[in-house]
Amino acid sequence: MLSKTELKELTQEEAVIKLRDNEEALMNLRFQLTLQQLDNPLQIKKVKKEIAQLKTILREYELGKR
Repeated sequence: MLSKTELKELTQEEAVIKLRDNEEALMNLRFQLTLQQLDNPLQIKKVKKEIAQLKTILREYELGKR
C-alpha cells in the first residue's frame, strides 16, 4: 500500500503499472479467499481502495488537472 503522498507523486505511467499490479493482486486475493487460504480478508478492502485512488489519479491526468 502506498501512502497518499506517494500516490500524489506518481507519474501517469507509474500509476498505470501500479493499477495493473493491484488488479492482479485483487484477483489473487479473491482466489485465496475462495480457497480459504487468505489470512487477512481486510487486504481485499485495502487493495480495492488503492485501485480506486489510482483510477482517480489517472482520470485527473486525463482531464488535465495534473
